[in-house]
Amino acid sequence: MDKILKRIKYNPEIHHRRSIRLKGYDYSQDGLYFITVCTFNHERLFGYIDNGEMVLGKFGEFAHNEWCRTVEMRRNIFLHEFVIMPNHMHGIIEIDDSNRKGTNHKGTLQRAPTIEQFGKPTSNTVPTIVRGFKSTVTKQINNIRKTPRQVVWQRSYYEHVIRNEESYNRISEYIRYNPTKWLEDKYYVE
Repeated sequence: MDKILKRIKYNPEIHHRRSIRLKGYDYSQDGLYFITVCTFNHERLFGYIDNGEMVLGKFGEFAHNEWCRTVEMRRNIFLHEFVIMPNHMHGIIEIDDSNRKGTNHKGTLQRAPTIEQFGKPTSNTVPTIVRGFKSTVTKQINNIRKTPRQVVWQRSYYEHVIRNEESYNRISEYIRYNPTKWLEDKYYVE
């Protein structure tokens, strides 16, 4: 498979990727973000649902622990509701730079917008946080399986900027009760 992929030349007419991000939006700015990340081909890697409860397997524990480590590595990130499901994860992250140094005399942060461009990672943005999470979990899983460079996640992820309390409450409830509705879940695969 790797030999075949190396022979395929990049063609921007065929191999273009459409960005899921809001054009011009600063994904490092303070706010709440709903994230969904799916495994490659919706493979059930992280455990199973038993009587409406998620039971994490070893790989699910990797994903859970790595998501929790996000706040240890970035002091401006806070985790809200999240769940690891058999073949995906949902989570709400909050970026809050209010405790960061570098504020002006009025108390507002002095920095230019941080707009990440495709292929040019920028630290402490939603795309960088998700990329780091996926990368670390992939390495841990592939080390255990002894399958270096095997794909674990789908190429992209879903994100939504949460703009009001009603949306936050609806999404939080969706995440919280996701295991109880597994058989109806759009990511459910037999």
